Amino acid sequence: MSENVSSLLYIVSGVLFIMALRGLSHPTTSRQGNMYGMVGMGLAILTTLVGHPPSGVGAWILVLLGLGIGGGAGAVIAKRVPMTAMPQLVAAFHSLVGLAAVAVAAGALYAPQAFGIIENGHFHKQSLFEMGLGVAIGAITFTGSVIAFAKLDGRMSGKPILLPQRHLINALLAAGLVLLLALFIGTESKGLFWLIVILSLVLGGLIIIPIGGADMPVVVSMLNSYSGWAAAGIGFTLGNLALIITGALVGSSGAILSYIMCHAMNRSFISVILGGFGGDAAAAGSGQVETRSVKQGSADDAAYIMKNAERVIIVPGYGMAVAQAQHSLREMADMLKKEGVDVKYAIHPVAGRMPGHMNVLLAEANVPYDEVFELEDINGEFPQADVAFVIGANDVTNPAAKTDKTSPIYGMPILDVEKAKTVLFIKRGMGSGYAGVENEVFFRDNTMMLFGDAKKVVDSILKAV
Repeated sequence: MSENVSSLLYIVSGVLFIMALRGLSHPTTSRQGNMYGMVGMGLAILTTLVGHPPSGVGAWILVLLGLGIGGGAGAVIAKRVPMTAMPQLVAAFHSLVGLAAVAVAAGALYAPQAFGIIENGHFHKQSLFEMGLGVAIGAITFTGSVIAFAKLDGRMSGKPILLPQRHLINALLAAGLVLLLALFIGTESKGLFWLIVILSLVLGGLIIIPIGGADMPVVVSMLNSYSGWAAAGIGFTLGNLALIITGALVGSSGAILSYIMCHAMNRSFISVILGGFGGDAAAAGSGQVETRSVKQGSADDAAYIMKNAERVIIVPGYGMAVAQAQHSLREMADMLKKEGVDVKYAIHPVAGRMPGHMNVLLAEANVPYDEVFELEDINGEFPQADVAFVIGANDVTNPAAKTDKTSPIYGMPILDVEKAKTVLFIKRGMGSGYAGVENEVFFRDNTMMLFGDAKKVVDSILKAV
């Protein structure tokens, strides 16, 4: 296969990836978008194998083993991992992309002839720059994604972890990386290459560790961006057009999404990227309210209140995802609509653990798209709502974001559920949210707490309705 044909097919793959992103922008076209992405990736792999076939039987065996193991593992994971674990799975995948960037850069360093990046015994300077930058971003992505996985999976606390002088340490590490990169380009030293890797691994962890649970959806999209830029950098080293296009698409779309998420949370994009730079005062506060008694109700109480309501706004959160209650919730909503109740769903941009988490779960349960509204579109309707039915959405409904300057979620726009005539709040217990902040709504006079597993509570309400 000629280089021109390979380049053309890579461009076709890139177009398919763009169409995939376009399709994934809306639930009604998401399946088609996924199909475009799969076809594009399949075409890119085939083009690479035909245009640059492995040399020898041993190389073919390694390639086929890689495809078999990777494809098989992906298929098993896709079938077994529940939607509740999808955010941490995405973080884990990002870590693999970062690790792959490090491995490819190391391969190019130790076998430059295979990559065509050496001439007269010396590396091309631009190739050294691409390798150094790609491996730095890849290593930062790897450790950052591992920390994000641990936080999302509950293996690390979701509270912000403030490290002494972390901003100074991060700044020194970043300056050291720039210096090492310059020296690496000038000396072609393999030792400096691995020093870049080590410093980047450390920096990746230090950037993500201080970020609290309230900002984790931004972290997921940010790491997505990092993984894309790492892939694009290595694409230049390999001279692979498809990898450059794909990496640039992932990197730019992840950066744009991160900016949109920060805007939705009233967060500074730069501060989140730098690990909460300037957020010490907010993160240091407890954000707690004094312990008071709450009004506890039953499924029968909730069913009676909602059956006699005119307007009900359902606010899903991570508690719904953990209990996998989305199907029962849709059935309950359908029953209420048969009783003449106007039912809508309110989605906060950062509800759950990654961007769009709640939208995906509701789409899985076949909730009509025209009943699902984003925060800015529905927040003004809570004062007219008879019931705000909150199912595990803690931080995104917490008034502390508007009133407590010491709270780690201060300044984040929230869903104004407390303005509804009645708030029905499903939780397992009185524990604080992922950001470690107790919710003032629990203690309001118009709030009734429904304690228990979200799916079991909704099923009980469904029977009572």
